[in-house]
Amino acid sequence: MKIVFAGTPEFAVPSLRALHDAGHEITVLTQPDRPQGRKGVLTPSPVKAEAERLGLNVLQPVRLKEDFSALEAVGAELMVTCAYGQILTQEILDIFPKGVWNVHASLLPKYRGAAPIAQAIICGERETGITIMKTDAGLDTGDIFLTAKTEISPFETCDALTGRLALAGAKLIKEALNKIERGDVTLIKQGEGNVCKKVSHTEIDFSRTAFEVSALIRGLSPAPLAYAKIGGAVYNFYFAEAIPYVGEETFGTVLSASPKSGLVIKCGEGAVKILELQAAGGKRMPARDFLNGRKIQEGTRFDQPVL
Repeated sequence: MKIVFAGTPEFAVPSLRALHDAGHEITVLTQPDRPQGRKGVLTPSPVKAEAERLGLNVLQPVRLKEDFSALEAVGAELMVTCAYGQILTQEILDIFPKGVWNVHASLLPKYRGAAPIAQAIICGERETGITIMKTDAGLDTGDIFLTAKTEISPFETCDALTGRLALAGAKLIKEALNKIERGDVTLIKQGEGNVCKKVSHTEIDFSRTAFEVSALIRGLSPAPLAYAKIGGAVYNFYFAEAIPYVGEETFGTVLSASPKSGLVIKCGEGAVKILELQAAGGKRMPARDFLNGRKIQEGTRFDQPVL
C-alpha cells in the first residue's frame, strides 16, 4: 500500500523499518530538526535519520494542522502514526480513505496520552503492551484493532521496556496492515480510561513503600530521572531494587553506604538498594564505584520533598 508513516523518536524506528521491509510505499512525516547539545547543533529525529538511510521521502512541517497540503499531495491510502508528536485534526484524518492507525505503547484505555510506558512502571503495573488503534479526533480514544501484552519485570527500567515495546509494536503494525489490506478488520470501542501527563524530574518521597520508590526510579530512567537531596546536594538515581527490611530508623535514612554493601535507604516500608546514580554535574556510575569516594555517609538522612 501507499502509506504515510508519522513518527519521531527511536521508539518508532522499528515500526518504520518493518513496514518498509514489508514492501509498502512510504512517505515519512516527522518533527522538524531540533538543536541538540550544548552547541545547539541542528539534529534530525531518529525517524528522519532512518528514513534517509532507507531512501524515503520526508515531510517536516512545523505545524501540520496549519499546513497539510504537502501531506495531502502524497495521495496515500492510509497513515500510520507512532509517537509523532503533533495533533491530527479531523481534516487531516479525512485525507486517508483507509484510515489513520496508531501504534500506542499501552493497553488502552489505560494510559492514554503522554509517557504511557513510564506511567505503567511508576503505577506498579504487572503488564502492559501495544495497542493498534484507529485514530479519531480525541486523545487516544479511537477504536481498538489489535493488542499485544507483555509482563513488566520488577527490575525493568523505562528505557529497557521501551526497547521491547518498540519491537512488539513493529510486529503488530505489520500484522495490522496485512489485515487491513485483506479487509479483515474488527474494531472494539474503548471504555473509560485515564490520561497520563508528561513525566518530569521528580524528588523521591521515601515515606512511600520500597516498591513504590523503586518503581518511580525505574519509570523515570534514563530521563527525566528521580532524585533526592542530602543537605542541598542533589543525587539522581537511575536504577534501584526494593528489598525487605524491618527497622526503627526514620524513612530516608541511609542504612549502608559502602562499595561492599551498596547504598541502601530506608523507606516507609522496606528499603531500596540504589544500583546506579549520579551526583549533580557528575557522571552516571554504579553505586559501588560511586561509594569509593564516600560521598554519602551511613546514618545520614535524605531530605523530605515539599509536596
